[in-house]
Amino acid sequence: MEIKKDILWRVYLCFLGMILLGAVVLGRAFYIQQVEGSYWQSVGDSLHLKYVPLSAERGTIFSEDGNMLSTSIPIFDVYVDFGAEGLREKNGQRFKANVDSLSICLADLFGDKKKAVYKKELQQAYIKRIRYYALKKKISFVEYAQLREFPLVRQGRNKSGFIIDPRDKRINPYVLLANRTIGLSRDNAKLNVGLEQSYDSMLRGTTGQRLMRYIAGAYMPVEGAEVEPENGKDIITTLDTYMQDVTESALMNMLAGNNSLHGTAIVMETATGKIKAIANLGKQPDGSYAEDLNYGIGKATEPGSIFKLATLLSLIEDKYVDKNTIVDCEGGAKLFHGLRIKDAHMGAHEVTVKEAFFTSSNVAFAKLADQYYHNEPSKFISHLHRLRLDTITGIDITASSGKPTIKRPTNRSWSKTTIPYMAHGYEELVTPLHMLMVYNAVANNGRMMQPYLVNAVTEFGMDVKRIEPKVIVEQICSEATLAQLKDCLQAVVDSAHGTGHKILFDSAYSIAGKTGTAVTALDNRGYNKGNKIYQASFIGYFPANQPKYTISVVIQNSNQSKLIYGADVSGRVFKEISDKIYARYLSNKKVTPLLNADTSVYNYYGMRNELNAIFTRLSLPYVDSASGGSWRAMKLKNNAATLNQSAPLSSGNSKMPSVLGMGLKDAVFLLENKGLKVLISGRGRVHSQSLEAGSMFKKGQTVTVSLN
Repeated sequence: MEIKKDILWRVYLCFLGMILLGAVVLGRAFYIQQVEGSYWQSVGDSLHLKYVPLSAERGTIFSEDGNMLSTSIPIFDVYVDFGAEGLREKNGQRFKANVDSLSICLADLFGDKKKAVYKKELQQAYIKRIRYYALKKKISFVEYAQLREFPLVRQGRNKSGFIIDPRDKRINPYVLLANRTIGLSRDNAKLNVGLEQSYDSMLRGTTGQRLMRYIAGAYMPVEGAEVEPENGKDIITTLDTYMQDVTESALMNMLAGNNSLHGTAIVMETATGKIKAIANLGKQPDGSYAEDLNYGIGKATEPGSIFKLATLLSLIEDKYVDKNTIVDCEGGAKLFHGLRIKDAHMGAHEVTVKEAFFTSSNVAFAKLADQYYHNEPSKFISHLHRLRLDTITGIDITASSGKPTIKRPTNRSWSKTTIPYMAHGYEELVTPLHMLMVYNAVANNGRMMQPYLVNAVTEFGMDVKRIEPKVIVEQICSEATLAQLKDCLQAVVDSAHGTGHKILFDSAYSIAGKTGTAVTALDNRGYNKGNKIYQASFIGYFPANQPKYTISVVIQNSNQSKLIYGADVSGRVFKEISDKIYARYLSNKKVTPLLNADTSVYNYYGMRNELNAIFTRLSLPYVDSASGGSWRAMKLKNNAATLNQSAPLSSGNSKMPSVLGMGLKDAVFLLENKGLKVLISGRGRVHSQSLEAGSMFKKGQTVTVSLN
C-alpha cells in the first residue's frame, strides 16, 4: 500500500511539473507574441527585407540654343522569377507552352546566343526554381519595347515571372563637343568633372527607396513598396552648339596638321562674359586628339607676349609712357642684370611704344618695366591684382579652375630680373581664361565681366535659378588709357609690320588682338636648345569697332611642329572661328535666293532643325510632312524642298540609312544609335558608305564611312 502511494505521489508530481512547464511555455509564447511580437517581427524582416536606393532621373544639360549636351537615357535589366505562382501553376503548363517561341524571339532580338542555348538556360533556371534570374542587362528602350511583346512576357509579371528593372545611363549626344566642360557623370559623384560636378546637387535630384525581399538566395523587389525618387533639375548653359562645333573643328585641324601637343580655344560674349564655346584637345598615345584636360580653365602657364597688354596698361595708367613715347630696342637684345633678353626679330632701335607693341618687342617692354618698376615693384603688382590675374576666375567649374601665380617681392624666388621677365610674359603663371578676361575687359570699354557657363537651372521648363551677367571690375583703367590700348591692339592686325597682319588683316571685319609665342621647357628639362618648345597664343576681339566676341586660342606645340609662332598657329584658328561666327551671326549681307529653277532632284538625310534653319536662311519654301522625330529625308527640286520621316532613319528599323553628304558627327550619331559599329577614314563629309542605303543590317555590324 505504501508502495502504491509512493508511486502515485511521484506520478502526480511529474504530472504537476508537466502542467507547470506547459503553462510556462504557453505564457512565454503569449508574451513573445503579444508583447515582443513587433520587435521579433522586425528582426525577422531585417534578415529578409532591406531597402535599396532608387536613383532619380538625372537632369539634362542643354546648350543655349536648345540642344542636349548631356542627358540620361533609360536602360533596363531583365530578371525572371521562376518561382512565380502564375508561371508554375498547372505543373508549369504556361512556361512549357511558351519556352520555345520565347527562346527564338530572344535569340533574334539580342543575337548573342542561339535559340537552343536560350531554351536550355531557361529550362535549367525553371528546374532550379531561381527566384531572380538575370536574363539580360543594360538593354535599350527599343529592345525593351520589343521584349514586352514577346510570348510569355506579354502576359504580365505575375504570370510570366519577368521583372524589369529600369535605370538611367548618362550620354553626351554630341560626343566630343565640349566634353570636358560639360563633364562626366559617374556613380561616385566625387569622380565627376565639369558642370556635371559643379551642379551635381541640382542635377541628381533626390534618391528614392525600393524594398527588396530575400527569397531563395536572391533579393527581389517587393512590388508597390517604393518611395519614388524626385528627378533632377535641368541646366541651361551659355554654350552655342554652332560656335562650339566650329571652335572645336578649327582647333582640331590645327593640332592635327601641326602635330601639336594640346590646345584650347574659348569664345566669350564681350558684353556679358558668357562662354559661348570652349574646346580643349590633347594628343593621345595613339596620335588622336580628345578632350582629356580643361587646358583653358584649369592649366596655368607662362603666357608669353600676350601678357604685354597688362604691362602696357600699367605703364600708361601710371603716366610713365604713352603710345607715342620713344623707346630704344637696342638692336633687339639687351642684358638685364646679367641675363639676356632678345626679340624674335633683331635690328630695331628707336621705336614708339605702339610700334614696340605691334611688333612685340620683348626688349622694349622689359626695359620700360625695369626702368619704372625696378624700385617700386608693388605699383606693377597692384595693377596685375586689379586685373584679377592673381585671383581664381570664379567660373562655374570651380573644382578645375587653375590657380594663378603672380610673384611678389616677398617671394623667395624674387630677383632683380623678375620685373623685366614678368613684363613680357615669364615668371608668372596664368590660365588662358585669365588673359581672356583682361582682353575682354578692354573690348568691353573697361568693364571686366565674370565668366560663366550656365544661364539657368530649370524644373519642368520653369526657372529655378537665373544667372545674370556680373561685373567684377567696373573700370580696369581710365578712358584715356583704354583708348590707347585699343589703338595698339588694332595695330597688331592693321599695321603692315604688326605680328598679326599677315594672317588676320584680310577679313570682312576688323580684328584687334595680340600674338604671343612663349618658350617652354620640354619635359621640364630646361630651356636649352633641343629641349625647348613653343606655346603659341592669340587673344583678340571682333569687330574691333563694336566688339561682340572675344576669343582666346592657346596651343602648345611639339618639337616636331612646323609652325610655332602665335599668328601662324593660334591666329589661324582665331580667324577660322571668327570668320564663321561673323558670317552666321554678325554679317549684314543678305543671302540672295536662287532665281533659276533647278529641275534636277537632290536627296539628303539630316537633322530636322538644321534643315529648317538652312531653308529659312535661303528663303526656300519647304514642307515637313512628318510629325515627330529628329531626322528627315529631304528631296529638293525646283528650289522647293519636301521633308519626310524616312523608314531607314527610325530607331527600330533595320534598314541602312544613307549618310552621304553628312558631317561626321551627324553620321556617327545616327549610325551608332541604330546599333552599328562605325569605322572612319578621311576628313570632311561622307562621300561613301560600305553598307548600301536601304539594305538590311544586324545590330553590332560594322560599317565603314569614308570622308572626302
